[in-house]
Amino acid sequence: MRRSSITRALILAVFAIIPLGARYQLVLAQDQFEHPKFPPAPHERQQPAVERNLKVFDVLDFDVFSNQKWDRLGESHAADIIVTWPDGHETQGIQKHIEDLKGLFAWGPDIRIKVHPIRFGSSSWTGVTGVMTGTFTRPMPSPGGTTIAPTGKRFAIGMATIGHWKGGKMDHEWLFWDNQEFMKQIGLAK
Repeated sequence: MRRSSITRALILAVFAIIPLGARYQLVLAQDQFEHPKFPPAPHERQQPAVERNLKVFDVLDFDVFSNQKWDRLGESHAADIIVTWPDGHETQGIQKHIEDLKGLFAWGPDIRIKVHPIRFGSSSWTGVTGVMTGTFTRPMPSPGGTTIAPTGKRFAIGMATIGHWKGGKMDHEWLFWDNQEFMKQIGLAK
């Protein structure tokens, strides 16, 4: 084989491997949330009222949210719930929150939260981490009535929810996740 043919073959091989490296990094990013190298310590029993709120929250994520049972969201959320989203915008009212949650499922119909690795609280507060997974398989609505074409990419992101509880329901919910990492995993950012 001539030198130029070998050089060309090596260049093609490198360009074939580069996307695999990016894909490997993406898989590692997802894996760190789903299978952490250093998992958290086991759950410690909390005060009875906090344990009740945590149990309600488990049902919320594992069943109500993951299975889109919006008629049951009122079991965990007050009618006038305030929700602070990861980008900082806030909404008020359970109906608005349901609309926003339905918006997630519009483009990722298989979105699920099935684990809460860390869960604790104090008095009227709870703090829970979770792993949200799904696949970008349907057009994503965007402002102005346009849509973003699905990429078919899977995501798994770590998230946290801080909840303030009043009368057995959350009256304020703060949601946290890394939007940049989220966008990378679904193929909308580098």
